[in-house]
Amino acid sequence: MPFVRQWLAERYAAPVLADLVDPAGVEVAVVGGGAPAGADEMDALPDLRAIVNFGVGYDNVDVEEARRRGIVVSNTPDVLTDAVADLAAFLVVDVLRGFTAADRFVRSGAWARGQQPPLTRDVRGAAVGVLGLGRIGTAAAERLEAFGAVVHYHSRSPKDVAWTYHSSPVGLAAASDVLVVLVPGGAGTDGLVGTAVLEALGPEGHLVNVARGSVVDEDALVAALEEGRIAGAGLDVFADEPHVPAALLGRDDVVLLPHVGSATTETREAMGRLVLDNVDSFLERGVLVTPVG
Repeated sequence: MPFVRQWLAERYAAPVLADLVDPAGVEVAVVGGGAPAGADEMDALPDLRAIVNFGVGYDNVDVEEARRRGIVVSNTPDVLTDAVADLAAFLVVDVLRGFTAADRFVRSGAWARGQQPPLTRDVRGAAVGVLGLGRIGTAAAERLEAFGAVVHYHSRSPKDVAWTYHSSPVGLAAASDVLVVLVPGGAGTDGLVGTAVLEALGPEGHLVNVARGSVVDEDALVAALEEGRIAGAGLDVFADEPHVPAALLGRDDVVLLPHVGSATTETREAMGRLVLDNVDSFLERGVLVTPVG
């Protein structure tokens, strides 16, 4: 987020933490890109009063530790909802229709040699399960419904929506042709999509993850793909970014993206402006615009 650093430098002469000589007096820390903000980082900034996170997910921030120390935390909700929902819908369409695989097929020369790509399946009529019906999950479900998909979902409690609710991730997976993961990261969802969920999804099912890499057990996912226990996957996030499991790189039944859910100029600028609004608000009035927790 170079432009956010520039804005903060111009407005507050804010240094990059790595260049900070004297931590005394630093009241606000801006973190992004998954940079950790845990007890060690808080210890290094003894006068810290607020952590402003560039991103809607804030599993990189130890919110409980911050709360214990009287440090408030903010994130950037809403402004990236559309961009991430667009990507979720795109990946559902792609894993079912195989468009990026077809692109590789043409580029490889296979079509020119007289070969034909395999038939795929319609999005219309497909059962799409949304795991996590928050802001982004709802927006993704609306997009997929416009494609003619039949939407199912699981969240901590039923929502006031017309879509079919399932009381567990396993139950949702069993009802889905494509399972779309949109729950927050963190200890509560670590490895949530593991062997049991993948088995329930079944050999004709696809997994799409645009949430956090930690939510999916990558070893279980690789095994399920290699053994044909699920049909494919579309992944924008990984457990150890930017490192992708080598076993996935050569697979034509997997779409791999470099964590680009919010990566549009308009969305990143909106996120940056919300970060700046949070910093301004806290320093001027002692309150955050979009606090978490």
